[in-house]
Amino acid sequence: MTADPFEITLPVQTGIGVVAPFDFALDRELWRWVPDHACLHTTRLPYLPEPVTVQLAEALANPHGVRRATTDLLVPEPEVVAYSCTSGSFIGGAAGEAALVAAMLDAGAPRAITTSGAMVSALETLGVRRVAVVTPYVDAVTDRLVSFLAEYGITTTASVGLGMLGEIWKMTYAHVLAAVAELDTTGADALFVSCTNVPTYDVIEPLRQRLGIPVLTANQVTMWSALRAAGVPVDWDLGAPARPAIRLPTG
Repeated sequence: MTADPFEITLPVQTGIGVVAPFDFALDRELWRWVPDHACLHTTRLPYLPEPVTVQLAEALANPHGVRRATTDLLVPEPEVVAYSCTSGSFIGGAAGEAALVAAMLDAGAPRAITTSGAMVSALETLGVRRVAVVTPYVDAVTDRLVSFLAEYGITTTASVGLGMLGEIWKMTYAHVLAAVAELDTTGADALFVSCTNVPTYDVIEPLRQRLGIPVLTANQVTMWSALRAAGVPVDWDLGAPARPAIRLPTG
């Protein structure tokens, strides 16, 4: 006997609100990190005609803008709201990150996290105190990331910034691998690849196998932290997707 399709019960969806910068382009990468019963509700901050500098990051760190965007996400009743922007959540230091979380909670989010806060939580969960960093940013922005980590007692052993002023989403996996190849990870407990607009999903596990240390990335830690805050079990290890998707060349 064929089941009546109208009697099939839909699975309960767990909503995760995502506030992203105006130029965020990797929605699909965020979705790859979440299980089928989690649903992402995404909105973007207003467009700003500025290059990716300290000034833009500071504008993206404005709690008032993040509060307004959070309000836009509350109708579908997400369990958590994530501010998915690395530079915008570390540029103001620990106090600035806390102000963003407070703004989202003040807007009515039941729980709130940021990418940079998630980064720190992930590093602390893994017991990492020394980290190597790859960013797409100019040096002035990368330096702010190093300072942010230092506030939590985390030492940056080495860093590479690519000096990009825009169109970061156009980076390829080859660009990411080339940047990591420039980095001396000696003495680092983990590698962190910054920026939610840098594609990384398929290279995390191959890089971890090559470097021999955990590899954390912006979108990965954001979704890891958001899922945990929403009470959704995370079925992948920090530092790797469920399986390696590509192989790195040897030699």
